[in-house]
Amino acid sequence: MPRARSRGGAAAGSPSRAQDGGEDDGGLQNDTSHMSFEELLELQSRVGTKAYKQLVTGSNTKKQSSRPPVPKACVADKHRPLEMSAKVRVPFLRQVVPVSKKVARDPRFDDLSGEYNPEVFDKTYQFLDDIRAREKELVKKQLKKHRSGEEHEKLQQLLQRMEQQETAQKERKWQQELRLALKQERRAQAQQGHRPYFLKKSEQRQLVLAEKFKELKRSKKLESFLSRKRRRNAGKDRRHLPLSKE
Repeated sequence: MPRARSRGGAAAGSPSRAQDGGEDDGGLQNDTSHMSFEELLELQSRVGTKAYKQLVTGSNTKKQSSRPPVPKACVADKHRPLEMSAKVRVPFLRQVVPVSKKVARDPRFDDLSGEYNPEVFDKTYQFLDDIRAREKELVKKQLKKHRSGEEHEKLQQLLQRMEQQETAQKERKWQQELRLALKQERRAQAQQGHRPYFLKKSEQRQLVLAEKFKELKRSKKLESFLSRKRRRNAGKDRRHLPLSKE
């Protein structure tokens, strides 16, 4: 019993010394490690919950602080080789040196090449017409030398293709001149004070067909043109007819 009183007195005296700050709390923490549960509750009621927690947990903080410091990781060198993760499969072809992506440029659809103007194009490449004419004369001479055989058929097909291209070019130029004449006519009417009117593409096609009809009638080629047109339309209609079951 006297021993319990002495221990209790030591416990009662220890918080007063801790609060006064006269002595270090190391001895007090050593005393609390040997106290019973009842003595700890009595100490908590006298000192207070906050101070009691600081006394009890002070030993744990010292133990944590006694651990050796963890060395900091050194900064990786930016010039060292690239390390690939072992969890991810390395690709067969990997990019070692960064290369700028090449972007293809199509001059037909690029704004840097300018807008297509058929009038300027025909004037710029007008010398090609003379070259085509010389090539056509050369093919005709070669065709006279080869009267039959495989070479004759090739030359005949080449001459026919040249004539078709020449006809299509003449047709395109004629339509271009007709559109230009219509544009000049509308411009003259606007200068006279009339309200400007822009033809639709369908109306332009109708005017082109009307002028073509007049030109064929004037050159007496209308009947042959209409007969070819009928045969072409008949062939198209025959494709949609059901097959005869005979």
